[in-house]
This record gives sequence, structure tokens and C-alpha cells, in this order.
Amino acid sequence: MILDRFKLDGKVALVTGAGRGLGQGAALGFAEAGADLALVDIVATGETAGKVRALGRRACQIHANLMDRSAIQPLVDQVVRELGAIDILLNNAGIIRRAPLLEFAEKDWDEVIQINESAVFFLSQAVARQMVAQGRGGKIINIASMLSFQGGIRVPSYTASKSAVVGLTRLMANELAAERINVNAVAPGYMATDNTAPLRADQGRSAEILGRIPAGRWGLPEDLQGAMIFLASNASDYVTGHTLAVDGGWLCR
Repeated sequence: MILDRFKLDGKVALVTGAGRGLGQGAALGFAEAGADLALVDIVATGETAGKVRALGRRACQIHANLMDRSAIQPLVDQVVRELGAIDILLNNAGIIRRAPLLEFAEKDWDEVIQINESAVFFLSQAVARQMVAQGRGGKIINIASMLSFQGGIRVPSYTASKSAVVGLTRLMANELAAERINVNAVAPGYMATDNTAPLRADQGRSAEILGRIPAGRWGLPEDLQGAMIFLASNASDYVTGHTLAVDGGWLCR
């Protein structure tokens, strides 16, 4: 049956930025589809873990600062030790800094690039090595953005990092296909998350954004679940190197 190909029974999914927002929503979607979860975040993941366990799935909680590259291999080792394997990686953790280009601080550049780009690469590298060792393939999903396609304003490091995510997704897809590891990205549109709180609080800017979205509303974490489960499941075995926009039609306008 075709619906069986969307099931994640017996899989282990590692989700970064799983404590809230889009990461929490994706983690719960994976759990509902049958996966056990490794929940990684610098903030508390107890709420997410409780909801995962209420669905009858295992949850491994890992407090980690992905700003520190030395934390990456230990967290991979911990997931394997506690849950036995890693079948799915969702590189969801991300940050944004806003300032005019002429005033943008070096610190804000470096921190955004480290979390949104460098950590994506090095965590994917470490997890891909584990997947190769397991010998049963796997799925890596990166989080891109509308600013992977557009320039935006006042977010130079975010735009640079999210453009890089699309390039890295294609590169990793090329190199890992022979290992039966699919690498894709999801590009959320304007979502109701902490990152967009300043935009939603600005009535004028919020009205401009909503006026361009054919769906007429901000996206919600559950709007991404279907795309995430598709890319994490056997239903997408012949899809790799692709960036899927989930944007309410923003890019159509």
C-alpha cells in the first residue's frame, strides 16, 4: 500500500532545534509517523520529549550548543548509544540577526554562519558517516528559506547562510547518493515562529507580507509536517538534491 511508504516505524530521527517552533512540530510529526526521536537544542526539550513519549515513541534529549563544533560528534555518539542508530537527520536549528548592511556586526555575521551553515555541514558529515557504517541508507533534510531564493534586506548573514544551505544540499546529494542517503531541503515561507516575531509585531510590515502570500496567512509548524514526513520516508527514495518550498504560494507572486 502506498501509505505504508510514508511510515517511519523503526526509524530514529535526530532533530536539531527541537525545543520549540518548527523543530518541535517536525519532531511530533516524525513521532506520529512512527519514529523515535533524538531532540537536540540549547534550550529545554522537555515539552517536546513529553509529547513524543505520549505518542508511544522513545525520546532522547541532548542539550548542545552547535556553536561549538566539538559538541557534534559526542551528540551523534550519544544518539547511537541511547537509540541504536540514526536514520533521519533534520538540520532545523537556526538563528537570525537583523541590521542594515553598513552597520552589520562581525559577531552577528560569524554566529549566524556558524549555526546556519557550518553546523549543518559538520553535523551532516558526522551523521552521514554513521549512516554509511549502518549500511542501510538514510535521509538528511536541511532547512532552507525564502531567502535561499531572494536577497531580502537587513539580514546579510542569514541570506548568505540559507543560500549556502541549498548549495550544500545539492553537493551532499551528489556525493551520498551511492550510499542510499537522500539529501533534500525544505524552504519554509513566512512562519509564525520566534524568528519572525519582530515582523509580525510590525503591523505595516506584517500587512505587506500577508498581502503577498496567496494563502493569506502565516504558516504554522504543522504546515511543514507533510513535507518533512515525505522527505524522511521511503516515499521519497528517488528524490534527492531538491529544495521544496512550503510557502503558501509566496514564490508564485
